[in-house]
Amino acid sequence: MRSADAQHVSKSALARPLLLGLVYGVWAAFINRQMGPVDAGNVFYGILCGLLFAGCMFALARVGPKLKRELHATAYGVFGGVAVGYLHSLTNVSVLRSTTVGLFVALGVGLTAFYRYYTRED
Repeated sequence: MRSADAQHVSKSALARPLLLGLVYGVWAAFINRQMGPVDAGNVFYGILCGLLFAGCMFALARVGPKLKRELHATAYGVFGGVAVGYLHSLTNVSVLRSTTVGLFVALGVGLTAFYRYYTRED
């Protein structure tokens, strides 16, 4: 039996992170494959990356609205930058280039999220 203060998780709150996690996992596995044959290691790697991405996104969606708008936007910016920077690092480019791509994505996502939260504030 649930207590009165237990929060209900809607299906869409689970569907979005799972769907995006699936896309992220397939993308990571595809990049990691390096044009070789698909094997169990690639499949496991994609599942692992997708589950981690979905878990972080779900946690951020649950905790984010409780934060101030600046911290909420920063959290989404960091999450987006790390996710894209990691995918870019799988392409065997330099660490500096992966970091630069991640920083620019983090800046763009963070500013967009801040604008959204700032304009839709109660």
